[in-house]
Amino acid sequence: MRSTVRHLLASGVLGVALVATALPAQAATASVVTFNAGHLDLVDVAYEDGSLEIGVHDEDNDVEYGADEVKLVVKRQAKVTVPADPAFTFLGTPGVSKVWILPEIQNDNLIWPGIAAEEIEAGVFTGDSLTLSLQSVAGPGQLAIYTENAVGQPNVLADSGDGLPDALTVDAGDHTHANWAFDKAGTYCVTFRATGTLAATGQQVTSALTTLRFVVKA
Repeated sequence: MRSTVRHLLASGVLGVALVATALPAQAATASVVTFNAGHLDLVDVAYEDGSLEIGVHDEDNDVEYGADEVKLVVKRQAKVTVPADPAFTFLGTPGVSKVWILPEIQNDNLIWPGIAAEEIEAGVFTGDSLTLSLQSVAGPGQLAIYTENAVGQPNVLADSGDGLPDALTVDAGDHTHANWAFDKAGTYCVTFRATGTLAATGQQVTSALTTLRFVVKA
């Protein structure tokens, strides 16, 4: 599964990277693989055999995993102070609170989280778009997904701190990046669902609930 730019991200995405269109290799084993760095599409939406699916795509090695086949580690190095700007209050107390961020801009020492729909062909869904819903976040704290514009102001895409579900629009063929911020250390289960309307029939199709597991290091 793969994707690239998301519609809801339009108000602040600095970089949208197109990725090769070759289909990724499938994970050869059901054992859990741990990632703590690298380019990963954490939410990789595909439409295959009449079904919407969400997986995890290891962009560095071009391998596709089921969400239950990966454990995602947020290293201690991801821990930073919330920017001293009232616009970042959704993360905690500006200039005081600590937060662990998997960044929108690539840092080779951390997971670089992507949201992708590169395997969705144009014309399949109405408006060439799908709705990606953050359904739930279970863990010791909250998760916020947001981008920053050219002057560093945030555009919040989803925030479990102010209630869920939150909906993002994902464009067919796109791949984008955003900041994923956790406000406490510990283990999180983060659940997504994708929905779209088929252009040819008007039928709505929905993926199964897909849950990612993150371990945020203190």
